[in-house]
Amino acid sequence: MRKIVVGLSGGVDSAVTAYLLKEQGYEVIGVTLCMHANAEREVADAAKVAERIGIRHRVIELTEKFQENIIRYFTESYKQGETPNPCMVCNPMMKWSALLSVAEEEGAEQVATGHYAGVVRLANGRYAIRCAESAAKDQAYVLYGLTQEQLSRTVMPLASYEKKEIRKIAAEIGLSVADKADSMEICFLPEGEVYTDYLVQNEGVEPVRGNFVDEDGTVLGTHQGIIYYTVGQRKGLGIAFGEPRYVKELHPEANEVVLSGNDALWSDTVYARDYKGMAVEQIEDGMRFLAKIRYSHKGAMCTVYREGERLRLVFDEPQRAATPGQAVVFYREEAIADGEQAKYEAGEVSPKVLVVAGGAVICRG
Repeated sequence: MRKIVVGLSGGVDSAVTAYLLKEQGYEVIGVTLCMHANAEREVADAAKVAERIGIRHRVIELTEKFQENIIRYFTESYKQGETPNPCMVCNPMMKWSALLSVAEEEGAEQVATGHYAGVVRLANGRYAIRCAESAAKDQAYVLYGLTQEQLSRTVMPLASYEKKEIRKIAAEIGLSVADKADSMEICFLPEGEVYTDYLVQNEGVEPVRGNFVDEDGTVLGTHQGIIYYTVGQRKGLGIAFGEPRYVKELHPEANEVVLSGNDALWSDTVYARDYKGMAVEQIEDGMRFLAKIRYSHKGAMCTVYREGERLRLVFDEPQRAATPGQAVVFYREEAIADGEQAKYEAGEVSPKVLVVAGGAVICRG
């Protein structure tokens, strides 16, 4: 019997993933990664799931490594005036690394997660994440950093499912997490706590007051510290004007927050760094992609150019509030490998699919 290691997070998606794979004949080993102080409930819920569906369950302690790598990155990004997405770093560095390590110990060839996305091998020989059929739940955006080695050993069974179908399956087999609410917050923040309180109380960040300025540098008032602001923000500025003002830029070196009208937030040019290739290993000047500049962005067409260590994205239409620290993820349609044709004939996915080409981190121009 083939062994597979499933990341069992304590939520309904990973629970049903484990169940579906067991039904397909795998020997499933559920693994819960204990990475922060809020993981106690996750571990307990995952243990109940494992017992219910009859699989072995392991808990891997990673709190110290998570603190050193992910929370440090999160903290430093905010101090540098960025708005980070820790999942982008955590997925390849922490989650997949740990799951594959357990797979090696257990003699399992593959790992699986409950993400709404899929893994395909392309005609160009590379592996890539394909988008889920449900656009509302698609999680391809947060997976752009996975390596070819990680992808080659990954299974994601939920690409063709709707969330309501997953909850129905969970209820039918009696899983206690069938109605558990989706996690919408950053995993390591205590329930109800905002990230700024966490940075101040847990990470020792000391906000320093500075100036609100307009686009010409004229001082408009005093801000409470740059960690409290993000590009595009209007509410919570603590200062009133005769017209709406938004955060346009953060200048950590001068400890300034630049405010502007809404029109100034729109631009057809975005800069990015640290490209990680997936379907497309390297960017060449003039390549065209559909690009998303945040998780909730619907995506827009752009042309990409190399400028030294950075990328310059020129969108066909201006985009609003591209935010340093967030990821820009590139998508394009790619043909699948001939050897995988049986999967597509079975209706799992079409011969040409929208996949993640790669991604980078938005930076200041």
